[in-house]
Amino acid sequence: MSDKNISPVDWYVGAYLMRFIELNDDNNFDEEERFTAWENTVIVKAKSLDEAYDKIEKIGQSESEPYKGGEEGVPVQWVYEGITELLPIYEDLEDGAEIMWREHNPKKLKNLKKYVKQKQDFKEISRT
Repeated sequence: MSDKNISPVDWYVGAYLMRFIELNDDNNFDEEERFTAWENTVIVKAKSLDEAYDKIEKIGQSESEPYKGGEEGVPVQWVYEGITELLPIYEDLEDGAEIMWREHNPKKLKNLKKYVKQKQDFKEISRT
């Protein structure tokens, strides 16, 4: 029996969370404050789940540099919060290879269909 935490093709897909802050804001560490956040998904070549985790963490941390934002040059930063998902990829990377899956709890058919988007929906998302 093979270990489901090990990718037979040495590829892993993972996601990490970045939080946007204005560096001079006193509420940056207020647990009740609302923040814009991005969850970025990447693939990494690794021999183990531990190595994949470390690589994804390094990627996320490398994107957490302060800079001047907006017309006023406000000091801002995307803060690395951590890894949100990590899965082995079980197939060679090629057209149609499954790299992620998600199980949904049982729902009515009409509610399942709400997950599905049409091609035009993606074009509208990419313009925003």
